[in-house]
Amino acid sequence: MKKVMKWTVMLTAVLVLGACGSGKATGSSDTKESAGAATDKSGKLAAIKEAGVIRVGTSADFPPFEFHTMVDGKDQIVGADVDMVNAIAKELGVEVKWSDTDFDTMLASLQAGNLDMGVSGISATEDRKANMLFTENYYVPKQNVVINKENVDKYTEISDFNGKKVGAQKGSIQEGIVQAQFTDSQLVSIAKIPNLVMEVKSGSLDGLVLEDKIAASYVAQNDDLAIADVEVKSTDDESYSIALPKGSEDLQTELNTILKKLIAEGKIDEFVEKNDKLANEKAK
Repeated sequence: MKKVMKWTVMLTAVLVLGACGSGKATGSSDTKESAGAATDKSGKLAAIKEAGVIRVGTSADFPPFEFHTMVDGKDQIVGADVDMVNAIAKELGVEVKWSDTDFDTMLASLQAGNLDMGVSGISATEDRKANMLFTENYYVPKQNVVINKENVDKYTEISDFNGKKVGAQKGSIQEGIVQAQFTDSQLVSIAKIPNLVMEVKSGSLDGLVLEDKIAASYVAQNDDLAIADVEVKSTDDESYSIALPKGSEDLQTELNTILKKLIAEGKIDEFVEKNDKLANEKAK
């Protein structure tokens, strides 16, 4: 009888402890799932605000939108896009952490999620939309061809570049423009615009396709260069947007709201005009 009572007590104790252990495990699991769900729901925008920093990628060889200059004896990145990003950061209440790399490297980092946004005269092409998100357009540029000044009379239409070497920044929209419009020319892609400019100056490239503001800035810095009297067609795909990694829909919505405000207030045009003058002064 004592043995029966002893085993009954032991069995009861095991069942009670088992029930208690099961309850604790379930509670822990539910807590983790809830925390994960909260993180997912918080989104990119909330994460940026919580960190107090937004990571922004650029390729700072693109005056007047982003370029290097000396400020109080220190090398700094300035430009219209920089002013725009600073205005956005102010609206978000965060600081900006810049990453300056080659254009195609910046796009790859953005796609991998190592950056929160990218600005560098980026166009929302269909190919890029497959891998990234984009804001509404904030600037519509025109396209020009930079040539050696001594060849101004030689190049007056696109067909004059048949069989010639025409440059474009690697990974940029200008690569597609050369391929689509300079169909009988040889495309030469190089990562950095200053290197492309040097190739034109040396005669290794016959022409270089750039946005009008950027082209004008480099020509102002180089007396031996000129803008060819050649019509290059522009399309909506060439407008500038802010690029974002996939999964940043909440940030995309917030940026669109801020951009609409900046555009309505004339701030974007103001930033471009201000930095166009700064880039030209730097060239003197």
